[in-house]
Amino acid sequence: MSKIKTAIKATYFSIIGNVILAILKGIAGIFGNSYALIADAIESTADVFASFLVLFGLKYADRPPDDNHPYGHGKIEPLVTFMVVAFLVTSASVIAYESIQNIQTPHLSPKPWTLLVLGSIIIWKETAFRIVLKRSIETNSSSLKADAWHHRSDAITSVMAFIGISISLIFGKGFEAADDWAALLASGIIIYNAYLIFRPALGEIMDENRYDDVIEEVRVKSLEVTGVLDTEKAFIRKAGMNYHLDLHAIVDGDISVTAGHIIAHKLQDHLKEEIPNLNFILIHIEPGNPIDFDSTSTN
Repeated sequence: MSKIKTAIKATYFSIIGNVILAILKGIAGIFGNSYALIADAIESTADVFASFLVLFGLKYADRPPDDNHPYGHGKIEPLVTFMVVAFLVTSASVIAYESIQNIQTPHLSPKPWTLLVLGSIIIWKETAFRIVLKRSIETNSSSLKADAWHHRSDAITSVMAFIGISISLIFGKGFEAADDWAALLASGIIIYNAYLIFRPALGEIMDENRYDDVIEEVRVKSLEVTGVLDTEKAFIRKAGMNYHLDLHAIVDGDISVTAGHIIAHKLQDHLKEEIPNLNFILIHIEPGNPIDFDSTSTN
């Protein structure tokens, strides 16, 4: 299965799961007197829309290069990630506001059976996080990784709700708002997770050279090509699921331009074969023993 198909399949998995959970949490929160569960339902609803954004981004990023986008459409992925982060921040803000309102308003304690619902949700969301995160690593997709962390943040809010409801039930009268405090704490955790998702996506947009592991692999694989003596500058940019590479390769300075051209193409082909995530590769040939043009020129 191709990377894009794997990523899209994982996104559909997220959408279906979040729709079911949003409905389940909403019903359980309303009938179980738990705003923490209702807050969870709000986040799951936001997750549904966020997953649709991820799906759109993945399909758009898979478009082939054209005249206006010679390097492809992969940069849509971090842009979609920014929108996913916006959904996270918005849902966290709504949860925080409603939590504060509920803390100030007397209300009944949550029903004990809501703990069973939350326990099931926590197990499911952590499982979903691990499944989608694994797919994001396989496909090298930043937006899919953001979607995975949506599942983790959902699991965290459910854990907070579980703790809050447990405190409310154990200590009884006077602790009815414990699950509201738990929801408020969860909103802060969601904001922090949003930052963790946002930071690498910003680096991708800004073309930060932060892929030292890939660069090291490129240098090692380059020396396997006959005629390549060493490598010099190597810059990696990420676009969607793939990387763009600018590489300076050192060859014998006494060979012809044609020979250097052939070596450059062999190096390109070898790197694409050995490192599938490399998409566009630009090779600049450097002479191993620099030529003194001044001494060879005629007056």
